[in-house]
Amino acid sequence: MIETKDLVFSYPATEDDGAPTLAVNGVSLTLETGSFVVVLGHNGSGKSTLAKTFNGILLPSGGQVLIDGMDTQDPALLLAIRQRLGMVFQNPDNQITANVVEEDVAFGPENMGVESADIRQRVDDALAAVGMSDFVRHAPHLLSGGQKQRIAIAGVIAMEPACIVLDEATAMLDPIGRREVLEVVERLNREKNITVVLITHHMNEAEHADRVVVMNHGQVVMDGTPKTVFTQVGKLRKLGLTVPDTVDVLYRLQAQGLDVAIDQLSVEDCADEILRVLRK
Repeated sequence: MIETKDLVFSYPATEDDGAPTLAVNGVSLTLETGSFVVVLGHNGSGKSTLAKTFNGILLPSGGQVLIDGMDTQDPALLLAIRQRLGMVFQNPDNQITANVVEEDVAFGPENMGVESADIRQRVDDALAAVGMSDFVRHAPHLLSGGQKQRIAIAGVIAMEPACIVLDEATAMLDPIGRREVLEVVERLNREKNITVVLITHHMNEAEHADRVVVMNHGQVVMDGTPKTVFTQVGKLRKLGLTVPDTVDVLYRLQAQGLDVAIDQLSVEDCADEILRVLRK
């Protein structure tokens, strides 16, 4: 679905800083169709810049980005690319354009020239997919942060993309809102085979991912399954990152001499692992 080849992106020099800022430096990734990939990194690691190259918001300074085989640097392909790959950003208020929920969700399909009858069906299906059917005639500005973000996701779903990229889409939400959004994207990935790329700094959000990519100073420094990545506690901490709470608990217990495996990511698996060892 997404392929980057030696991708480089530099922000232009400013008056305050006389040199260009290298944000992404030689990144080569292949993200498979139907996968759920989490991209982690501290602020300034390049993860959000990488996300913005996926649908041509930012064009490479060097290298190449291919979306379903289409080059983002070809202007003739840009509309097709953005129909295949939808973006959800950090602040849903910046992505909501209408005063009524159903009108906002219809905005994308209308601009794509979809027939009115099809738009109605897409809006209904998209709102059902994010669990917001009961809010079809509500005013978006009266909704909670998590609900607004689900409406933003519905607006992307209504365009029927093959891939959704969420760029720090849970950063402004409370734990309940984050859980709501994560449940939606995990279900879309599982039931509709939509490729999901989640850019985040919340380690716990990677629990159900197929793959975790860790960035630092514009480069990919770790890449593997959640268990493979998060059991490298020392390396992550050197990068200024934490680990999921469950791994942290098991890691501390192991340091105290308890013979536990630290690769249990869910709360249930973590508890089972502790019980297993205690029962010995």
